[in-house]
Amino acid sequence: MVLRSTLEIHLMTMETVIPCKLPTNIAKGGKVDQSSLYGKGVPERAIDGNRASKWGDDSCTHTHNDFSPWWRLDLQKQYKITSVTITNRRDCCHDRINGAEIHIGDSLNDNGNSNPICAKISSIAAGASKTFQCNGMEGRYVTIVIPNKKQYLTLCEVEVTGETTGNTPVIGDLNHI
Repeated sequence: MVLRSTLEIHLMTMETVIPCKLPTNIAKGGKVDQSSLYGKGVPERAIDGNRASKWGDDSCTHTHNDFSPWWRLDLQKQYKITSVTITNRRDCCHDRINGAEIHIGDSLNDNGNSNPICAKISSIAAGASKTFQCNGMEGRYVTIVIPNKKQYLTLCEVEVTGETTGNTPVIGDLNHI
């Protein structure tokens, strides 16, 4: 195409909107259990969608002072887990989570504690939420345990992102939008 000096060229831009889907918390549809129950600290509180981090807010789990206390999420089917986010207690005892492990897998041996480790938690600040990358580890169960120590386990929220295994549409994974 030849352009002459008497022609004006107008460039029109077109905005392209690319939908952005935020990761979905797949934990909310799961079933939960824990090693014991202290007070009203039922295991369902960790997947209630509420990051409130004070015990009085009625949104945190709580076990007794168990040896190797654990909390387990059954996702009801196998997923490739992208990440696990844990919200720690704020009003006291935030250091109780130190040394906990996140396990991902399909086994219920030792209450899921024998599954492969996604992450070891050195610490989470009081009232903070911290995300641990699991890089596509596959499993139906997400277990959080404080191994080989007599301790209380309190979780104020546990959020999990990932995608179902196989050719099922993506749930919560930004890499496949």
